[in-house]
Amino acid sequence: MLSNDYVPGAPNWVDLGSRDVTAAAAFYGDLFGWQFRSAGPEMGDYGMFQLDGDTVAALGPLQDAHAQPAWTVYFHTPDADATTKAVEQAGGSVRFPPMAVADQGRLAGYTDPGGSEFAVWEPGTNPGLDRVGDGGLCWTELYTTDAAKAKQFYGAVFDWDFEDMPLPGDAGSYVVASRSGGGQQGSHGGIMQLGTDMLPEGTSYWQPYFSVADVDGTVARAAGRGGAVLMPGTDMAGVGRLALLRDPEGAFFALLHAADPADPVSPRS
Repeated sequence: MLSNDYVPGAPNWVDLGSRDVTAAAAFYGDLFGWQFRSAGPEMGDYGMFQLDGDTVAALGPLQDAHAQPAWTVYFHTPDADATTKAVEQAGGSVRFPPMAVADQGRLAGYTDPGGSEFAVWEPGTNPGLDRVGDGGLCWTELYTTDAAKAKQFYGAVFDWDFEDMPLPGDAGSYVVASRSGGGQQGSHGGIMQLGTDMLPEGTSYWQPYFSVADVDGTVARAAGRGGAVLMPGTDMAGVGRLALLRDPEGAFFALLHAADPADPVSPRS
């Protein structure tokens, strides 16, 4: 389960790159009740989504005119330079090298061998999101064409533990990722192998899940505000109710109302 007691390898930040920050802030504000607080032009118009005063996500304009709007999941690292070397040694590539954000911390961005983009945050004065779970990020999921290669890569970079959980029928298995030595209580995400024909863009990607009290109501609001419903509200035994969505600019995200809100686990288990 996610917590804001961040340890190396755990998700500790998530942000959205958008072509229209104002429109994106309005869409997610209507959807989740988040308030957007811009840090101003001096920070490149990057800003924070807040819920009851807690930072739950962030939003900023795309820095590359050719990039597609997308959510990026960040994982905690105590040393961004060491993680960069580990990424390269494991077969990944560096999208941007470690850089400082004043005294708040350092970030770096990468692409894994399957083409999925992700990032790391090395905390300074800012340890990460104030809130995860209720109303915020509650799970992270990698859709990939090669789960075995993904396990090898992320195991080498973050020292994650993995548990393969069989899916119903002949659908294969779902891989639960956990902090090293954390067991199921230390789980923070999953890896799902899909064929290119089942991936909306034909390529691998990381997707954030956000916790909501009413999945179906949130799906209806998203659809009414220009979002696309990739999978409507669906019950998963022992997990809860989830849905897969795409925002008006094309960024993928998901919703989850956990069966046990205190212990959200793999939405695919």
